[in-house]
Amino acid sequence: MFAELETFILSTAHTLYNTWGWLGVALLLIFENATGITPSEIILGSAGWMLISSNQASPSVILVGALFSAVGSVVGASIPYWVARLGGRPVVDKLARWFRISAAHITKAEEQFRRWGSGIVLIGRMMPGVRTLINIPAGLANMAFLPFLVTTFVGAYLWCALLIGAGYLLGNQWTLISTYLHQSYPYILAGGSILILLYVWRINRRKRVASLQPDGDEK
Repeated sequence: MFAELETFILSTAHTLYNTWGWLGVALLLIFENATGITPSEIILGSAGWMLISSNQASPSVILVGALFSAVGSVVGASIPYWVARLGGRPVVDKLARWFRISAAHITKAEEQFRRWGSGIVLIGRMMPGVRTLINIPAGLANMAFLPFLVTTFVGAYLWCALLIGAGYLLGNQWTLISTYLHQSYPYILAGGSILILLYVWRINRRKRVASLQPDGDEK
């Protein structure tokens, strides 16, 4: 099943890339972030190979490609965010059954969001298996849209630049990206957890400092 899906994605990507270039990458990432169906390493790794490496383009194009990709990611991520925010858990559970997403995974993501706050959107955007699912608890928690937009864009840009760059460096061996990601996932998870802890510690520290400061208006 996965092999058939990968073949279909590559065929679609090849057509879109030849026709629309980086705009085609953005379109695929809208779908990927909205549904979580198409693996980002396939979309971005193949883009690094097809649009940069095989065309002998400058490596600086990676930054441009990451910009298009991040915009597509933000648009796609905003769809489940607003569905969850406006429809609530009943609508999310119904759609989860359609897309075969475990309700337990959504509940766990909600718990993590309540525990770590908005920082998990930024860090989670760079973690496989979390990056698309995190949109839902952000919406359910009524996270303000502007912070969601900013954290999603920053996290997506870094993630997209990394995978596009990997596709560029590996060339026609870009499919090895999936292997490397699976091998390094425990380290990515550990690193992401540490970053989230640092973020939470910093936020709490600021709150403690602010609570200890005297009111300057008092006489």
